[in-house]
Amino acid sequence: MLGVDLMKITNIETLIVDAGWRPWMFVKVETDEGITGWGECSDGKSPHGIEGVIRDLKPILIGKDPCAFEMRFQEMYIGTRASKGGIAAKALAGLDCAFIDIKAKSLNVSVAELFGGPTREKVRVYWSHCGSSRIRHSDILGTPPIESWDDVDSLGKEVKNRGFTALKTNVLLPGQNATFGGGSFGGAGTTDQIAPKWLIPHIETLIGTFRDAVGENIDINLDLNFHFKTEACLRIAKILEQFDMLWLEIDMYDPLSLRQIKDSTDTRICTGENLFYMSDYLPYFENHSADMFMIDVPWNGFSQSKKVGDLAEVFQHNIAPHNYYSHLSTFVSASLCASLPNVRIMEIDIDDIPWKDELTTAVPELIDGYMTVPNKPGWGADINEEVAKAHPWDESKIMSVQSTGYKVL
Repeated sequence: MLGVDLMKITNIETLIVDAGWRPWMFVKVETDEGITGWGECSDGKSPHGIEGVIRDLKPILIGKDPCAFEMRFQEMYIGTRASKGGIAAKALAGLDCAFIDIKAKSLNVSVAELFGGPTREKVRVYWSHCGSSRIRHSDILGTPPIESWDDVDSLGKEVKNRGFTALKTNVLLPGQNATFGGGSFGGAGTTDQIAPKWLIPHIETLIGTFRDAVGENIDINLDLNFHFKTEACLRIAKILEQFDMLWLEIDMYDPLSLRQIKDSTDTRICTGENLFYMSDYLPYFENHSADMFMIDVPWNGFSQSKKVGDLAEVFQHNIAPHNYYSHLSTFVSASLCASLPNVRIMEIDIDDIPWKDELTTAVPELIDGYMTVPNKPGWGADINEEVAKAHPWDESKIMSVQSTGYKVL
């Protein structure tokens, strides 16, 4: 605008934090007006790739107005669209979130208010990776290990006693060499992504144990990730019908195969955490491939996640933010929920590194299984840089999936 001094980006930094068994990644954007914006673009596997994209984008962003976040996104997208999605998209997402944080702070409003909300004062949350984190990382978490069905039962009762109304777990394999996994977790010979005969009754016992522990009124989700092909998912979905699941979560890049699964079962299907932008989601929406759709804001960015959520509303779908990250991501995801009219529930991890609460300047307020929507300027929380820098990512850690093989109890 002529005659108006616009805010300018003066510096962009990244912080990679060691979050126990995976890295968290944050973007810090500074301005000439002293307002700092934060974004999270964690993906658990590729922090240096994302960091490299941000470094490459920095020259085209310095000196620009962060408040024009749609224009900044288009400039970044033009520079990376030959490699659409993946690491490039995650880099754009972190920057997009930081720009939006800055604009909301400059106007002294919350992000939800900036985007026309809030549409709600609180959002229902589910205890995610329930048992999945403990079964592999109880030493880091300081929690009891998961070694038997009694341990699964105790965990289910803990969920209920702590006031949660829903949980999500993975295919837990309790025992002395406890782990969790699925059809593609066993290394050589498991790329077929099948469900061996013993696994179906094992899953039935797992979900049955949780159901007995939490009762009929608490929702249960099971996440299969990418580990099974269509035929295996069909068999798993059928055995789960007796438990009235909130959803069976399946990552799959073919919307028609997913629709085949959905049409074959009464078990509700959820998908979408691996998708980017409206163009990825559109064929799934058009084919009504699932009952609910996840959106990963640290992978899509806030501006694009809002567009995906609005598009889902056109097709009468509810969304559920994927949120396997720090509290900053939780504040960002809750802000999305407060900006949309079509939200089913939101993910949150309860079992995590002991210093997680110290990493942000505020922590989520959880009451009876609901999170209070942020109402302070920006996201309502910033990164505590001193804490982040005290826990740098240990590059010697090998980011690989470990498998101890299947073990039937």
